Amino acid sequence: MGWLADETGLDRCAANHVPLTPLSHLRRAADIFPGHLALIDRDRRWTYGELHRDVTKLASALTARGIQPGDVVATLLPNTAAQVLATWAVPACGAVLNTINTRLEAETITYILGHGDAKILLCDAALLPLAEQAISVMDADEIPQIIAVADHQAGHQPDDRHPDFDDVLASGDADFDWILPQDEWESIALNYTSGTTGQPKGVVYHHRGAYLSTMGQVISWRLIMHPRLLTIVPLFHCNGWCHTWMMPAVIGTVICCRDITAKNIYHAISVDGATHFGGAPIVLNAIVNAKEDDRMPFDHTVEVFTAGAPPPAATLAKFEPLGFNVTQVYGLTETYGPATECTWQDQWDEVAQSERAAIKARTGVAMPILEEAVVMDDTMTPVPRDGETTGEIMMRGNIVMKGYYKNPEATAESFAGGYFHSGDVAFQHPDGYIKITDRAKDIIISGGENVSSVEVENALMHHPAVDICAVVAKPDETWGEVPCAFVELKPGQSAEEAELIAYCREHLAGFKTPKRVIFAELPKTSTGKIQKFQLREQARALPR
Repeated sequence: MGWLADETGLDRCAANHVPLTPLSHLRRAADIFPGHLALIDRDRRWTYGELHRDVTKLASALTARGIQPGDVVATLLPNTAAQVLATWAVPACGAVLNTINTRLEAETITYILGHGDAKILLCDAALLPLAEQAISVMDADEIPQIIAVADHQAGHQPDDRHPDFDDVLASGDADFDWILPQDEWESIALNYTSGTTGQPKGVVYHHRGAYLSTMGQVISWRLIMHPRLLTIVPLFHCNGWCHTWMMPAVIGTVICCRDITAKNIYHAISVDGATHFGGAPIVLNAIVNAKEDDRMPFDHTVEVFTAGAPPPAATLAKFEPLGFNVTQVYGLTETYGPATECTWQDQWDEVAQSERAAIKARTGVAMPILEEAVVMDDTMTPVPRDGETTGEIMMRGNIVMKGYYKNPEATAESFAGGYFHSGDVAFQHPDGYIKITDRAKDIIISGGENVSSVEVENALMHHPAVDICAVVAKPDETWGEVPCAFVELKPGQSAEEAELIAYCREHLAGFKTPKRVIFAELPKTSTGKIQKFQLREQARALPR
């Protein structure tokens, strides 16, 4: 049996085991670098010492208002300092953080607050009417306390109907002892999915997964000391991909961005020195097409994680020469945000720019913190790595959620066979790199042939007049379904439906070519994802 047969005296104890939690990052940063800049919110600044102080006071104040370990504290906040403070303070008082999408309608917010059993809601002053509408139909014993967060910089003043966030913060004790997890499996966050196919599901994160996500992304993003992160990814979306929890590990600075515009992004890079940000391809597109007056010079390379949809190669080819280096990442709410990355290989340095862009649009390989990401068929057998055979992306590892809150059936279905089932269709290249072709529900079956909406979208994006586009299935009496494209044109550009259809026919097989092109503003989520379910409804309503 060898030496493993006798492990007397090798027990786990306080000296050799501490539950993993991202809270450790902030405690360490405040101790070692108390004077380093930790947070920027427009004209306000916090050092690590000041951030730790305010986080501690907020944790104390929440406890004084009745929050106990395991309770849920919800937020309805944009990317502002209050949201950053809550990201730390809620788990620091032992509670579970539930960040709610600020673009949801009242009915869904009502469901989330009730389903998640939120005890307190931190709400931006501009969103109070939405929050009040949401709680107006809740039972009295379900209604959370509302704390109103005024934003003087945005012109939103305190509200005398609810306790003011600044007053609540001031009431806290700066010497409050944080309530750290006794077990790293304890829940740290509750994040709700988009709910496009029914009621949203509550995804539960644990301290261990959040900690490992922060450490793994340091490797994947090649972070060194003192980066400056611009919060384009909403902090309600997978807790900002766990990036706010990550920054103290490398003594970085978080730069808040309440309103995501090309002008504000350029300002943050040029004036505040932002070095990193994450965002959907639509953000990249906005930067590419920024007005000349909105652009500001900068002399450093900005590292960008992009996710949410495969970035069109045409967009990447225009974006990177502006001073950006893009890494395609992929993940879901259920995987704490990014779980795979298109890790760059040295041999690709010499390929042509057009080919580089196509490579960078790959979904990639498992991050160091994910045990496995693989494409499997319906029998859960890995598909051949031939660059053609499609299956479903499945993952397992320590950054997969605990499960869906109050939904054991959905949890069991999602984890069937020992893997998390993503619902995303993809193939694997011979080198193992995954490439998404579509969400399972986005595959268009036309005359028995599978059509990837992503492939059609990539073709359209090469047209010089197209700004963004989305392709969905349109019912057809002959073919069952045919591709239907929804297109936003660039400002000042024009194109006709027949022109775009002909352009696609030059690059795609006939059955893949859109049969209709609709020019309209595309519906988008707060994270920049195009809401295809709305477009499907519009396509179904079109004449056959």
